[in-house]
Amino acid sequence: MVKTIVFVAALIAAAMFAVKNGKILRAAGMIGHCAVVQTTSDGQQWEACSSGKLEGAPDLSRNGCTSAGLYAGQIYWHCPAPVASAP
Repeated sequence: MVKTIVFVAALIAAAMFAVKNGKILRAAGMIGHCAVVQTTSDGQQWEACSSGKLEGAPDLSRNGCTSAGLYAGQIYWHCPAPVASAP
């Protein structure tokens, strides 16, 4: 009886960790995600974001990115080069 309880508790803990990590949900298409499709020579990036079944596509405007439109079911964003600090 105790072994069964410990086994079920371990399964629940593993499932909670997998969902918290988000990798499984992204792979299943449940949550939206973005991927860099091009990086220019000056460091600016183009990102393509896909919508998930549980939530829409991520909004990158808070990161200083501007929406470049919708193409083939993905939302494209133009993002400025990241700011790097000098030593």
